[in-house]
Amino acid sequence: MKTALKLELEEARLMIAAAIRKAEEIGVLETICIVDDGGYPIAMERMNGARITGPQIAWNKAFTAAGHKRSTHLFNTLPNGPALPGNEAFGIQWSFEGKFAVFVGGFPIVVDGSVIGGVGLSGGNGEQDTKCGVAALQALHELLEAKGHAVVVEADIKK
Repeated sequence: MKTALKLELEEARLMIAAAIRKAEEIGVLETICIVDDGGYPIAMERMNGARITGPQIAWNKAFTAAGHKRSTHLFNTLPNGPALPGNEAFGIQWSFEGKFAVFVGGFPIVVDGSVIGGVGLSGGNGEQDTKCGVAALQALHELLEAKGHAVVVEADIKK
C-alpha cells in the first residue's frame, strides 16, 4: 500500500496566484486550471479580458498532463515522431472525447516522484504559457520544500 499526497484548494490557489503574477508581469491574459491526479479541476481562474475559450483549453491541458504524466508539448517531440498524420501518436488528441491536448501549456505536478495533478494554461503563446506554468510549479515548490517535499519545477517533465 502506498501513501499518496493530494493537492488541496489552498495549494491550487497559491499556484494560480503565482501564475497570474507572472502573466501580469509579462503582459498576457491567462486562464489557469489546476487539476487533481484524476484530471478533475480543483481551481480555475480566467483573468479579466482573457479569451472565453481559455477555461476549456486550460482544463484539457491540465487533464492531459496529469493523466499522461508528461508535459503536453512533449507529444510533438516523441521518439517516433510528433502527433501528426503517419506517426505513431497521431490521433491521440482525439482521445477522451477531445480532452487530450498535444500542444504547449500543460504540466504535470510532480511531488516526491509522483504525479499528483496538473496545471494547464491558455491565453498566451507557448513561451508565455510555459513561463506562467513554471511560476505556478515554483510557488508549490517553495511551499512544500519547507515541509521536506520535492517538486519538479521545469517545463519538460517526462514522468
